[in-house]
Amino acid sequence: MTPQEALDFLNQADTIPFLILSDINMPKLSGFELRNKLRTDEQLQLKCIPYLFFSTALNEQTVIDAYSASVQGFFVKPNSIEELEKTIRVIMEYWMRCAAPNNF
Repeated sequence: MTPQEALDFLNQADTIPFLILSDINMPKLSGFELRNKLRTDEQLQLKCIPYLFFSTALNEQTVIDAYSASVQGFFVKPNSIEELEKTIRVIMEYWMRCAAPNNF
């Protein structure tokens, strides 16, 4: 799904996604730009959707910028399908156990 499709879905959907896994380097709208749009839209803010980066763009400044934008996690895309599955499982387990506004 493109960033614009994600925004359209989030603005129209009655359901609230469990979380958003976003890359940083995306066409037309970067992960940082998408995050900023979610943070500055009052209706989308109310949905309280956890926003995590899942990217290969790993460096100290990018991680600092991500957490400065209130991203709740930064994960590096693994090279193997086994590691990918393990990482997704850990992310899901964490957020399923986490008390969040959408759990009530």
